[in-house]
Amino acid sequence: MPRYKLVLEYDGTGFAGWQRQDNGSTVQASLEQAILGFCGEQVVVTGAGRTDAGVHALAQVAHFDINRPTTPHTVRGALNDHLRRIADGPRRIVVLEVEQVSQEFHARFSATGRRYLFRIVNRAAPPALDRDRVWHVRPPLDIDAMNAGAERLIGRHDFTTFRSMQCQAKSPVRTLDVLRATRQGDEVRVEAASRSFLHNQVRAMVGTLTQVGEGKWTADDVSAALAARDRVACGTTAPPHGLYLAEVRYGERARGIAAARPEPGT
Repeated sequence: MPRYKLVLEYDGTGFAGWQRQDNGSTVQASLEQAILGFCGEQVVVTGAGRTDAGVHALAQVAHFDINRPTTPHTVRGALNDHLRRIADGPRRIVVLEVEQVSQEFHARFSATGRRYLFRIVNRAAPPALDRDRVWHVRPPLDIDAMNAGAERLIGRHDFTTFRSMQCQAKSPVRTLDVLRATRQGDEVRVEAASRSFLHNQVRAMVGTLTQVGEGKWTADDVSAALAARDRVACGTTAPPHGLYLAEVRYGERARGIAAARPEPGT
Protein backbone atom coordinates (compact mmCIF):
# COMPACT_ATOMS: atom_id res chain seq x y z
CA MET A 1 0.00 0.00 0.00
CA PRO A 2 1.61 3.32 -1.03
CA ARG A 3 2.36 5.85 1.71
CA TYR A 4 2.57 9.53 0.87
CA LYS A 5 4.35 12.24 2.83
CA LEU A 6 2.85 15.73 2.58
CA VAL A 7 4.30 19.13 3.41
CA LEU A 8 1.46 21.55 4.15
CA GLU A 9 0.92 25.26 4.55
CA TYR A 10 -2.25 26.46 6.22
CA ASP A 11 -3.96 29.44 7.78
CA GLY A 12 -5.31 28.27 11.13
CA THR A 13 -7.95 31.01 11.27
CA GLY A 14 -11.39 29.42 11.44
CA PHE A 15 -10.06 25.95 12.20
CA ALA A 16 -10.56 24.22 15.55
CA GLY A 17 -6.96 23.01 15.27
CA TRP A 18 -5.29 20.08 13.52
CA GLN A 19 -7.00 17.13 15.19
CA ARG A 20 -10.35 15.85 13.98
CA GLN A 21 -13.23 16.75 16.30
CA ASP A 22 -16.93 16.05 16.54
CA ASN A 23 -17.67 19.77 16.40
CA GLY A 24 -15.72 22.29 14.38
CA SER A 25 -13.73 22.24 11.16
CA THR A 26 -10.16 20.90 11.48
CA VAL A 27 -7.14 20.59 9.21
CA GLN A 28 -6.97 16.80 9.57
CA ALA A 29 -10.64 16.32 8.71
CA SER A 30 -10.37 18.63 5.70
CA LEU A 31 -7.42 16.66 4.34
CA GLU A 32 -9.22 13.36 4.86
CA GLN A 33 -12.26 14.73 3.05
CA ALA A 34 -10.06 15.87 0.15
CA ILE A 35 -8.47 12.40 -0.10
CA LEU A 36 -11.92 10.80 -0.10
CA GLY A 37 -12.94 13.08 -2.94
CA PHE A 38 -9.76 12.30 -4.85
CA CYS A 39 -9.68 8.50 -4.65
CA GLY A 40 -12.83 7.41 -2.83
CA GLU A 41 -10.88 6.00 0.13
CA GLN A 42 -11.48 6.82 3.79
CA VAL A 43 -8.08 7.24 5.42
CA VAL A 44 -6.52 8.64 8.57
CA VAL A 45 -4.02 11.44 7.99
CA THR A 46 -1.26 11.57 10.62
CA GLY A 47 0.44 14.90 11.32
CA ALA A 48 3.83 15.68 12.81
CA GLY A 49 2.24 18.05 15.33
CA ARG A 50 -1.25 18.77 16.59
CA THR A 51 -1.52 22.53 16.21
CA ASP A 52 -4.18 24.27 18.31
CA ALA A 53 -7.12 26.32 17.10
CA GLY A 54 -5.90 29.46 15.34
CA VAL A 55 -2.29 28.26 14.97
CA HIS A 56 -0.81 28.37 11.45
CA ALA A 57 1.71 26.20 9.61
CA LEU A 58 4.42 27.06 7.11
CA ALA A 59 5.60 23.45 6.75
CA GLN A 60 3.47 20.94 8.63
CA VAL A 61 4.29 17.34 7.68
CA ALA A 62 1.72 14.55 7.43
CA HIS A 63 1.36 11.09 5.92
CA PHE A 64 -1.41 8.78 4.75
CA ASP A 65 -1.81 5.41 2.99
CA ILE A 66 -4.07 4.65 0.03
CA ASN A 67 -4.62 1.56 -2.10
CA ARG A 68 -4.65 3.43 -5.39
CA PRO A 69 -1.17 3.68 -6.97
CA THR A 70 -0.47 7.10 -8.43
CA THR A 71 2.28 9.70 -8.69
CA PRO A 72 3.15 12.36 -6.09
CA HIS A 73 2.52 15.00 -8.75
CA THR A 74 -1.03 13.73 -9.23
CA VAL A 75 -1.65 13.55 -5.47
CA ARG A 76 -0.58 17.14 -4.93
CA GLY A 77 -2.68 18.50 -7.78
CA ALA A 78 -5.77 16.50 -6.84
CA LEU A 79 -5.63 17.33 -3.15
CA ASN A 80 -5.16 21.04 -3.78
CA ASP A 81 -8.09 20.99 -6.18
CA HIS A 82 -10.37 19.36 -3.60
CA LEU A 83 -9.05 21.51 -0.74
CA ARG A 84 -9.96 24.67 -2.64
CA ARG A 85 -13.59 23.54 -2.50
CA ILE A 86 -13.50 22.41 1.13
CA ALA A 87 -11.34 25.01 2.90
CA ASP A 88 -12.99 28.12 1.50
CA GLY A 89 -13.69 31.41 3.24
CA PRO A 90 -11.16 32.12 6.03
CA ARG A 91 -9.91 28.52 6.01
CA ARG A 92 -7.03 27.75 3.68
CA ILE A 93 -4.84 24.64 3.26
CA VAL A 94 -2.27 24.08 0.53
CA VAL A 95 -0.20 20.96 -0.17
CA LEU A 96 3.30 22.24 -1.00
CA GLU A 97 5.12 18.95 -1.55
CA VAL A 98 4.28 15.25 -1.92
CA GLU A 99 6.70 12.36 -1.71
CA GLN A 100 6.06 8.62 -1.80
CA VAL A 101 7.80 6.98 1.15
CA SER A 102 8.08 3.53 2.67
CA GLN A 103 5.84 2.18 5.43
CA GLU A 104 8.70 2.85 7.88
CA PHE A 105 8.18 6.60 7.64
CA HIS A 106 5.94 8.18 10.28
CA ALA A 107 5.25 11.92 10.22
CA ARG A 108 5.22 12.17 14.01
CA PHE A 109 7.50 9.45 15.35
CA SER A 110 10.21 9.75 12.67
CA ALA A 111 10.63 13.47 13.37
CA THR A 112 13.85 14.51 15.08
CA GLY A 113 13.03 18.16 15.61
CA ARG A 114 10.39 20.86 15.31
CA ARG A 115 10.79 24.60 14.89
CA TYR A 116 8.13 27.18 15.70
CA LEU A 117 7.96 30.86 14.84
CA PHE A 118 5.95 33.42 16.80
CA ARG A 119 5.22 36.82 15.23
CA ILE A 120 4.55 39.96 17.27
CA VAL A 121 3.66 43.36 15.82
CA ASN A 122 5.17 45.80 18.29
CA ARG A 123 3.73 49.25 17.66
CA ALA A 124 0.89 51.50 18.75
CA ALA A 125 -1.32 50.89 15.71
CA PRO A 126 -2.98 47.47 15.31
CA PRO A 127 -2.28 45.35 12.20
CA ALA A 128 -4.62 45.46 9.24
CA LEU A 129 -3.19 43.07 6.65
CA ASP A 130 -1.83 40.61 9.25
CA ARG A 131 -4.87 40.52 11.49
CA ASP A 132 -5.27 37.02 12.97
CA ARG A 133 -1.68 36.22 11.92
CA VAL A 134 0.29 38.21 14.51
CA TRP A 135 0.01 39.21 18.17
CA HIS A 136 -0.33 42.95 18.63
CA VAL A 137 1.74 44.24 21.58
CA ARG A 138 1.75 48.02 22.08
CA PRO A 139 4.50 48.67 24.70
CA PRO A 140 8.03 48.76 23.24
CA LEU A 141 9.83 45.44 23.67
CA ASP A 142 13.48 45.22 24.72
CA ILE A 143 14.94 42.44 22.55
CA ASP A 144 18.12 42.14 24.59
CA ALA A 145 16.11 41.64 27.77
CA MET A 146 13.91 39.05 26.06
CA ASN A 147 16.96 37.09 24.93
CA ALA A 148 18.47 37.27 28.42
CA GLY A 149 15.28 35.66 29.70
CA ALA A 150 15.27 33.14 26.87
CA GLU A 151 18.76 31.94 27.82
CA ARG A 152 17.38 30.79 31.19
CA LEU A 153 15.06 28.35 29.38
CA ILE A 154 17.49 26.83 26.87
CA GLY A 155 18.63 23.31 27.70
CA ARG A 156 17.05 20.29 29.37
CA HIS A 157 14.49 21.24 32.01
CA ASP A 158 11.24 20.30 33.67
CA PHE A 159 8.86 22.67 31.85
CA THR A 160 5.81 22.06 34.05
CA THR A 161 5.41 25.82 34.52
CA PHE A 162 5.19 26.32 30.77
CA ARG A 163 2.72 23.64 29.79
CA SER A 164 -1.05 23.51 29.73
CA MET A 165 -2.80 21.78 32.60
CA GLN A 166 -4.50 19.69 29.90
CA CYS A 167 -1.16 18.53 28.49
CA GLN A 168 -1.17 14.74 28.08
CA ALA A 169 2.60 14.24 27.76
CA LYS A 170 3.92 11.60 30.15
CA SER A 171 6.91 13.72 31.16
CA PRO A 172 7.29 17.52 31.46
CA VAL A 173 11.02 17.27 30.73
CA ARG A 174 12.11 18.64 27.37
CA THR A 175 15.37 19.84 25.82
CA LEU A 176 14.99 23.30 24.32
CA ASP A 177 17.66 23.79 21.64
CA VAL A 178 16.80 27.30 20.44
CA LEU A 179 14.82 30.20 21.90
CA ARG A 180 15.64 33.66 20.57
CA ALA A 181 13.97 36.93 19.69
CA THR A 182 14.83 39.19 16.76
CA ARG A 183 13.37 42.45 15.48
CA GLN A 184 12.57 43.37 11.90
CA GLY A 185 11.16 46.89 11.97
CA ASP A 186 7.87 46.80 13.87
CA GLU A 187 7.87 43.01 13.97
CA VAL A 188 9.42 40.93 16.73
CA ARG A 189 9.95 37.27 15.92
CA VAL A 190 10.56 34.55 18.49
CA GLU A 191 11.99 31.26 17.24
CA ALA A 192 11.88 28.04 19.28
CA ALA A 193 13.35 24.67 18.35
CA SER A 194 13.28 21.32 20.12
CA ARG A 195 12.78 17.65 19.37
CA SER A 196 9.26 18.02 20.75
CA PHE A 197 7.20 20.51 22.74
CA LEU A 198 4.61 20.28 25.48
CA HIS A 199 1.07 21.53 24.95
CA ASN A 200 1.10 25.36 24.93
CA GLN A 201 4.81 25.45 25.79
CA VAL A 202 5.83 27.85 23.01
CA ARG A 203 2.96 30.23 23.67
CA ALA A 204 3.66 30.21 27.40
CA MET A 205 7.35 30.94 26.86
CA VAL A 206 6.64 33.73 24.36
CA GLY A 207 4.11 35.36 26.68
CA THR A 208 6.60 35.25 29.54
CA LEU A 209 9.41 36.69 27.41
CA THR A 210 7.08 39.48 26.32
CA GLN A 211 6.62 40.46 29.96
CA VAL A 212 10.41 40.58 30.25
CA GLY A 213 10.59 42.74 27.14
CA GLU A 214 8.05 45.14 28.65
CA GLY A 215 10.11 45.43 31.83
CA LYS A 216 7.51 43.69 34.03
CA TRP A 217 9.75 40.64 34.61
CA THR A 218 13.50 40.08 34.75
CA ALA A 219 15.59 37.12 33.60
CA ASP A 220 15.76 36.06 37.25
CA ASP A 221 11.97 35.96 37.34
CA VAL A 222 12.03 33.57 34.37
CA SER A 223 14.45 31.29 36.22
CA ALA A 224 12.24 31.39 39.32
CA ALA A 225 9.16 30.52 37.30
CA LEU A 226 10.94 27.58 35.67
CA ALA A 227 12.19 26.32 39.04
CA ALA A 228 8.70 26.56 40.56
CA ARG A 229 7.42 23.73 38.32
CA ASP A 230 3.96 25.20 38.77
CA ARG A 231 1.68 26.46 36.01
CA VAL A 232 0.50 29.26 38.31
CA ALA A 233 4.04 30.70 38.27
CA CYS A 234 3.95 31.20 34.48
CA GLY A 235 3.62 34.62 32.94
CA THR A 236 1.13 35.55 30.23
CA THR A 237 0.31 32.93 27.60
CA ALA A 238 0.53 34.40 24.11
CA PRO A 239 -2.52 33.98 21.84
CA PRO A 240 -2.52 31.22 19.19
CA HIS A 241 -2.84 33.40 16.10
CA GLY A 242 0.79 34.57 16.20
CA LEU A 243 2.18 31.03 16.20
CA TYR A 244 3.45 29.09 13.16
CA LEU A 245 4.78 25.55 12.86
CA ALA A 246 7.72 26.50 10.66
CA GLU A 247 9.66 23.27 10.16
CA VAL A 248 9.71 19.58 11.00
CA ARG A 249 13.14 17.92 10.81
CA TYR A 250 13.92 14.30 10.03
CA GLY A 251 17.18 12.38 10.44
CA GLU A 252 19.17 10.79 7.65
CA ARG A 253 17.45 7.44 8.12
CA ALA A 254 13.98 8.94 7.79
CA ARG A 255 15.04 10.96 4.75
CA GLY A 256 16.51 7.85 3.17
CA ILE A 257 13.44 5.65 3.23
CA ALA A 258 11.70 7.09 0.21
CA ALA A 259 10.07 4.27 -1.67
CA ALA A 260 9.98 5.98 -5.03
CA ARG A 261 11.51 9.00 -6.69
CA PRO A 262 9.03 11.88 -7.00
CA GLU A 263 7.79 12.73 -10.45
CA PRO A 264 9.37 15.76 -12.14
CA GLY A 265 7.72 18.93 -10.94
CA THR A 266 6.85 17.67 -7.46
